[in-house]
Amino acid sequence: MTEESNITELLIRQKAVSASQVEKAKEEAAKTAVPIEKALERLGFISEEEIANIRATSMGVSYIDLEDYHIDSNIINLIPEEAARKYKAVPLFKTGDSLTVAMVNPHDIIALDRIRQLTEFESIESVLVTDKGLLKTLDSYYGLEGSMDEILDSLNSQKENSEESGLAVEKSQEAPVIKLVNFVIAQAAKERASDIHIEPEENTVRVRYRVDGVLRRVRELPKKTQNLVASRIKILAGMDIAESRKPQDGRIKMRLENKDLDLRVSTFPTVNGENITIRLLDKSSLLVGLDKLGFSENIKKKFENLIKRPHGIILVTGPTGSGKTTTLYSALTAINSMEKNIVTIEDPIEYELPLIRQSAVNPKAGLTFANGLRSILRQDPDVIMVGEIRDAETAEISIQAALTGHLVFSTLHTNDAASALARLIDMGVEAFLVSSSIIGILAQRLVRTLCEVCKEEYFPSGEILEGLGIKESEKFYRGKGCKKCDGSGLSGRIGVFELIVVDDKIREMVAQKQPAVAIKKQALSLGMQTLKEDGLRKARKGITSLDEVFRVTEIE
Repeated sequence: MTEESNITELLIRQKAVSASQVEKAKEEAAKTAVPIEKALERLGFISEEEIANIRATSMGVSYIDLEDYHIDSNIINLIPEEAARKYKAVPLFKTGDSLTVAMVNPHDIIALDRIRQLTEFESIESVLVTDKGLLKTLDSYYGLEGSMDEILDSLNSQKENSEESGLAVEKSQEAPVIKLVNFVIAQAAKERASDIHIEPEENTVRVRYRVDGVLRRVRELPKKTQNLVASRIKILAGMDIAESRKPQDGRIKMRLENKDLDLRVSTFPTVNGENITIRLLDKSSLLVGLDKLGFSENIKKKFENLIKRPHGIILVTGPTGSGKTTTLYSALTAINSMEKNIVTIEDPIEYELPLIRQSAVNPKAGLTFANGLRSILRQDPDVIMVGEIRDAETAEISIQAALTGHLVFSTLHTNDAASALARLIDMGVEAFLVSSSIIGILAQRLVRTLCEVCKEEYFPSGEILEGLGIKESEKFYRGKGCKKCDGSGLSGRIGVFELIVVDDKIREMVAQKQPAVAIKKQALSLGMQTLKEDGLRKARKGITSLDEVFRVTEIE
């Protein structure tokens, strides 16, 4: 019997999950190429901690939450970082001649023998921890070699680079610069940043991270590091280090803390030097089940019905960074199967999905969204995903694909769902084609979620409630700020949504070129929940704060 079979049988026997839930998880695991335990978690059937507790009981060991532990530096140094990561083990404390070690697999005999050799403790007591908890602890205690201050001190001790253009970096400075760039990227990944901004000023270089959609300053670097850092990043991204007068784009792939990161690098010349922006794509974070996006039950049910339709266009709208790609990937994963041929044309491919044929646009080679879409239609597809509808040509080919029996997913940049219909007509697409092909539009934003450790109840002022259209005093939630959330009171993000399912009445209104306001009014009469209403629903439940709802939605 396999380990997967053992764990699922154990969970069913303990009545932690049902047999039907296990079957659904097996389908999810097959689609997304993850272990069944992870699939059970993604579907919301059970938490990683619950699985760990049940496993610990069956193995006859204790389960601990590493967040409750502070490990002495003399203890942590007993196991080198390389061995700790290899064997997924971290030393916790010693009692007499015995050392207690936290392990993902407390019965790993090879690991236990190696730990005895390294620590010279004959008696090793092992306890079980979650994989996520262990990696977080390893990152916290072992971290990166040295600190940024130490790296900068090392750079200051070297001879200052004599070439202002940064074309040649002296050998003595290469190691500190490499460490500095690695530190900036690794620290950004650790803090869950989506973007790194390296911004030259007249006398300094500012580094900022975008975390949960909001930019925050990290620190200032000495001006003399500017060219060194820019050259190092350009080398990693395969860019021309001799060119600093025009914008460049590049890409870096790296593995960091057991995660595959895809970094998209952009340089832009400014009066004070090259501005560098790095987008961090954590491939593991892009693959999320529909249950994890933040849909209300009503929207989730309607959206699932839409993506199971045989043909038509489904649009996801919202500004850049609102999670549209994650929603599209989640939808494709939900309908992905051996019986369907799913083909995409994207810019860029942010996650490689099993079974799905994916292609990236390449304008230099003549592969645009429109040209790619024409070729896809000759590939006998059932489902097509077009990364974005940017022009009338792409829109019209997408519509023709939908009208000839294909299900098409794509995105548009509009403020709400109803505006997407008007936007297509403004592009020059005939109104009757829009009305006959669009079957649903999902508008979305991302709000930051409240920290579970420090969130508290409160009653907003009457003025705030009046602005929200709430007449009576009502309880909401806010984050006080704590160590876990770095004092922000917020941690993570979730979507707020509004969904229009296009019915006969709305089709008629679109064909008559009625304004977006009228279409929205009709959708509301059919029970559509606006972005604001969905945000308030999440605020009432303590998922997010009123400030976040104000930040991302239009409050009337």
